Amino acid sequence: MELPLDHFRLIGVSPSASSEEILRAFQLRLDKTPDEGFTYEVLTERSELLRLTADLLTDPESRREYENLLLNGASGLDFSSNKEVAGLILLWESGSPKEAFEMTKKALQPPQTPALGSSREADLTLLAALTARDSAIQEQQLRSYSNAADFLHDGIQLLQRMGKLAERRKELEEDLFSLLPYRILDLLSRDLNDQESHKKGLSMLENFIIKRGGLEGNNRSEYGDYLNQKEFEAFFQQIKPFLTVQEQIDLFIELQKRGSTEAGFLAFISLTAIGFSRRKPEKLFEARRILKKLNLSGLDSMPLLGCLDLLLADIDQASARFSSSSDEKLRDWLDSYAGSKLEAICIFCKNWLENDVLVGFRDIESKDVDLDSWFEDREIQEFIEKLEKKSNKTTIKLNLQNQLLKQESSIKITEDFDNKLDNDDERRLPWPGGIKQKFENFDIQENKFNEEIFKNKIIDFYRFLIEKIAELKFSFGELLKDKKIISTSPYFIYLYAFLILFIFGIGIGFLKNNFKKSFQDEAFADKSLVAADKDQNDDEKDIIQGIQKKPSNEINSKYVKPTVEDSFKGKKITKASPSLEEIRNLINVWLSSKSDFLAGKSEINLSNIVSSGLIDRTIEERQNDIKKGIYKEINSQIMKIDFASQTSSRIVVLVELNYLERIIKNSGEFVNETSLTPLKVKYILGFSNKSWKLVDFVSGL
Repeated sequence: MELPLDHFRLIGVSPSASSEEILRAFQLRLDKTPDEGFTYEVLTERSELLRLTADLLTDPESRREYENLLLNGASGLDFSSNKEVAGLILLWESGSPKEAFEMTKKALQPPQTPALGSSREADLTLLAALTARDSAIQEQQLRSYSNAADFLHDGIQLLQRMGKLAERRKELEEDLFSLLPYRILDLLSRDLNDQESHKKGLSMLENFIIKRGGLEGNNRSEYGDYLNQKEFEAFFQQIKPFLTVQEQIDLFIELQKRGSTEAGFLAFISLTAIGFSRRKPEKLFEARRILKKLNLSGLDSMPLLGCLDLLLADIDQASARFSSSSDEKLRDWLDSYAGSKLEAICIFCKNWLENDVLVGFRDIESKDVDLDSWFEDREIQEFIEKLEKKSNKTTIKLNLQNQLLKQESSIKITEDFDNKLDNDDERRLPWPGGIKQKFENFDIQENKFNEEIFKNKIIDFYRFLIEKIAELKFSFGELLKDKKIISTSPYFIYLYAFLILFIFGIGIGFLKNNFKKSFQDEAFADKSLVAADKDQNDDEKDIIQGIQKKPSNEINSKYVKPTVEDSFKGKKITKASPSLEEIRNLINVWLSSKSDFLAGKSEINLSNIVSSGLIDRTIEERQNDIKKGIYKEINSQIMKIDFASQTSSRIVVLVELNYLERIIKNSGEFVNETSLTPLKVKYILGFSNKSWKLVDFVSGL
């Protein structure tokens, strides 16, 4: 075997060393024998090689001849088969671990494979482990972390194949494990033209974060010994600038789906960045939806939502958001600002975009933000104009619904149609052109939609008349029960009946004329603008998810299971104008039954006071939990309830709850906890079949 080694390197001296220096180096090498566990035979051969080299270099004639050979191009030393392992050890000791590892690995491969159980096999296997680790260290010093990992990986595989040195193999595995962040940084920091390395780095980064339990590091048992949370955050700040904005969006959304709330906030930032820098306002809607769902401790989301509203030209909403901020210093600054409030909001938004949003992306150039150019952009103007038209037509639609769509049947029709247009965002739209193309498709399908609306309105109008007649019968029946009135003046009965029928006839005529006059406008408004209305409402229907974990024995006593009066127990409410206390009891029955059902304790049998659509949604939620192998413990208490609106067929109440939700695996392992005090919920009741039913609710108002 020929080794890339000369006698001067073998003994560890320079070519100009004197005989005294050579003898001194020779003695030091003899005294410093490797103690890693090599066999006595190979160490004896090593000593013999050192002695032969010292003799050659201290003999003037022999040294002169050798130096002439070097000058004539001679390189390397030949070793006999019984001396090659000792030669490889000396090559390793001379500072060439990479060359020594490659040659040792080759010596362990067929046809040079040593006899099983021989001292040669043991020495070569040990040398492979030592040279693999030193090669990795040498590559790390050169910041070639990927190459270092390759040496460690090859060393581990070789030891696994040989079935020896389990402890040495464990050391290599730990080294490879701790090298992971540096490997990721090495792969991602390379030129983007090296797509293979970049994709590999992205995959390794995602798997690394998932295994450690998200950006929060909830699963630290595997990584805590060498990379604590502070070190990880520093590492991640180094990684971010090497990722494009779309790569960050994809990464953070995936991590958020796996329960990382911090990833959700970073997804919001990334979506805002791509929306503003690439002039894609639809991305701002998606960012807003994500932010509304977050429940990060200490995060004041109002100013951030206000900035998004400002960029979408909703000045009134933006101003209201800033006024609702919990940051007193921010509110004081706005109030004391010398100029207009709009000017102050624009300054805040500009600084936020420059310092917090448009930074840390590989493909977004950090520069001064120009809000004027944003609003002057033609595509932005067209988008905002369409948004304003949608908003105006949605108002018309809602007014018409208040006149004609009062009953639970109409609510069901609206829900069915809204479900077809649910999740109005860029990523999940079935139209290639996104929201812009969606508007055009609404126009194309107008005729088909008008036919559907016509059929639905005729049915709803008929049901509306039937229920109005039922209400009059109900009211008239209550009047007849008042014996005092009958005994005092029987003629009052006929007078009241005549007046009621007269007023009802006028109402029928008015509704008929109004229906004919506005039907076409309503059909068009329903078709082309349901998406905007749904986008506004869907964002508010998601209950905010919490991240703080608490032991079950620390649940605050204010979160208690709803209590219901024994006299109620799910009893129908048939009064035309129920009291707040009766509505409170109905909602409490719903909360209690829903809590037991989602915890897997009982079935949900409330068809007499809750609409079938709401029950079906709850059953679907439980089925999804069963598939995930979890159940939910929900504790809530109504703290405040007020009427928002009330008609003969529809009641809306605003409720504030103390709300606590705990997610637990079927094995009993705690997963997550959400605590909201208060949680504001809007409950909607409809009058159908002579009784009131809970038909819908909107959370997080």
